[in-house]
Amino acid sequence: LAFAFKLASAMVVAIEEPFPAVRKCDASRRGDHTVVSDLDGTLLRSRSAFPYYALVAFETGGVPRLALLLLLAPLAGLLYHAVSESAGVRVLVFAATAGARVADIESAARAVLPRFYADDVHPDAWRVFAACGRRWVVTATPRVMAEPFLRDHLGADAVAGTELATWRGRATGLVDSRRGVLVGERKAEALREMVGDGDAPEVGLGDRRSDYAFMSICKEAYLVPREPVDAVGADKLRKPVVFHDGRLVQRPTPLAALLAVAWYPIGFLLACVRVAAGSLVPMPWQYHVYRALGVRVVVRGAPPPRPKHAEGRTGALFACSHRTLLDPVFISVALGRPVSVVTYSLSRLSEFLSPIRTVRLTRDRATDAAAIRRLLAGGDLAVCPEGTTCREPFLLRFSSLFAELSDDIVPVATECRMSMFHGTTARGWKGMDPFYLFMNPRPQYTVTFLDRLPAEHTCGGGGRSSHEVANHVQRLIASALSFECTGFTRKDKYLALAGNDGVVRPNKGT
Repeated sequence: LAFAFKLASAMVVAIEEPFPAVRKCDASRRGDHTVVSDLDGTLLRSRSAFPYYALVAFETGGVPRLALLLLLAPLAGLLYHAVSESAGVRVLVFAATAGARVADIESAARAVLPRFYADDVHPDAWRVFAACGRRWVVTATPRVMAEPFLRDHLGADAVAGTELATWRGRATGLVDSRRGVLVGERKAEALREMVGDGDAPEVGLGDRRSDYAFMSICKEAYLVPREPVDAVGADKLRKPVVFHDGRLVQRPTPLAALLAVAWYPIGFLLACVRVAAGSLVPMPWQYHVYRALGVRVVVRGAPPPRPKHAEGRTGALFACSHRTLLDPVFISVALGRPVSVVTYSLSRLSEFLSPIRTVRLTRDRATDAAAIRRLLAGGDLAVCPEGTTCREPFLLRFSSLFAELSDDIVPVATECRMSMFHGTTARGWKGMDPFYLFMNPRPQYTVTFLDRLPAEHTCGGGGRSSHEVANHVQRLIASALSFECTGFTRKDKYLALAGNDGVVRPNKGT
């Protein structure tokens, strides 16, 4: 009986749906065609936009705004199904944006949302969307949230979405009354405005009844069925996501968001204990203390022994990948002794709490070289040649300065696993980075010491240029981590995510 009921239901749906499934669309020879697509449930596998509103809520208002969104989400769902799709969207918009600065919403849309959107692209819809020469999107999602990803990573030429009402640079939490929420006939009106006096689009893609209005305008239309499918691989998109920001690690479904809100106060207290332990406990004991506090430190390779003091002998230079602010700290933990570190920008709070010596660089090559030589004369030194962190499996371009100053180079590959919060930020206050890292229930740091660089691969012993040495070290670390080497720089990251050079300004209280 159950099988017969499912079969009958499927037959009814098939009869009622006026458009074929998207898998039946021939995507060949579409280079001069225009495609118009919905977003949630069509270009994206998930029909629910809640996770993306949750990300905006957390990035613009922290835990209080995310908690408000969770409280109002049941009301949004009830209105969506019992009253109208538009009513449900309005509640989500209000909870996620009311009172937030428009600039903060735009920043989150540019730096945070693309990574989560990219993990949710529907393969069948993307096959057709990518094959067409002109790509348009009409969506109920606020345009300010969806447009950066759609244009930069999916190659959309035009995006029509719900417009937010604003006042003095802040979102009121309401929807612009001139167009309202883009659902049903309003999507069709938006499409007609986009077409103007031109020909109707060749292909329309949607997933629900409210999409039928705009799909009917297109010469062909296809439905994306509600079937579980694997997301499109990141390498298949128009541009992969290399840089992204935001504190939340997991996609904030209602359950994940609820867990994050509930854990936050507990996690912050735990982080304070862990940070205090790292600052106060002697370095030889920190490995065991961290382990007792739930922080796992995995050491691989052969850590170099403490160098013997001899006249004219300098310390080892540890050139490491840069995953978080605490890379040099965990290298010290793995060695059982503190090593100094140089940094381009570090918050005053992080400097105060650091269990190892930190020295700021000035970005003047001669001055920085002299400072590094002095530090090497006094002992071991850790440097992060990338100059900034990267969360994805990529290594940024290595600065060559370290290769000019020492031939005693030990490449170190660092990895960090976080389950709830990211311990890095490009847009927020960097002073909170260690706390967010230690707020994870059981973070893990893996430190892999590679072989000391042979003399023939150094500037002094092998006559190599500093750029050759830096590139060689980058390749060694990338191979150990199974990462990809890139030519991206610190400036590229901060311009993409924060619109600045990433330097922490001391006069701003950091």
